[in-house]
Amino acid sequence: INLMSLNYPMPHRTRPATLPGDQVGEREVARMIRVDHAGELGAQAIYVGQMAVLKDQPSAPLLSEMEQQESEHLKIFEKLITERGVRPSALSPLWRRMGYAIGTGSALMGERAAMAVTVAVEEVIEEHYQQQLEQLGEDEPELRATISEFREDELRHRDTALENGAEEAPAYKLLSRSVKAGTKLAIWLAKRI
Repeated sequence: INLMSLNYPMPHRTRPATLPGDQVGEREVARMIRVDHAGELGAQAIYVGQMAVLKDQPSAPLLSEMEQQESEHLKIFEKLITERGVRPSALSPLWRRMGYAIGTGSALMGERAAMAVTVAVEEVIEEHYQQQLEQLGEDEPELRATISEFREDELRHRDTALENGAEEAPAYKLLSRSVKAGTKLAIWLAKRI
């Protein structure tokens, strides 16, 4: 019997997008740079918003230090966008506004809530950067070094926030889940738009 003549759909086998040893394509690297730029834009805006409210509070020096690091990260991704001709996220103005709103909103709930937002955002970003490092493998050594360095900075931000009462924030678990979900959605959108 000739199975092709029975008009049954034959299973279509496709090769996975990448296999072990494959190099990461330019398109995927461009996506990484676009989403990382968008993330650093949002993170910097969160700290600016928090500082607008908490500028006279004990946490201000910590927030200022973290904001300065995020600004440096943002400058490096802006440079990469220019050098590599990567299209920034079309939603960049939204990331800036939403980041600022999250920053001011959390700060209005108090220093611990601001720290809780830092923990939630940095945990998602750390995981995101780790996935990128695994995807890059040995490809793109300079980008890999940048992402690895920034991942370490984000972990320090998380640890600093934990040391400064993040888990004591009102409704910590709810706040954390909400911010994490929003951050994951922002990453998904920035990859595409």
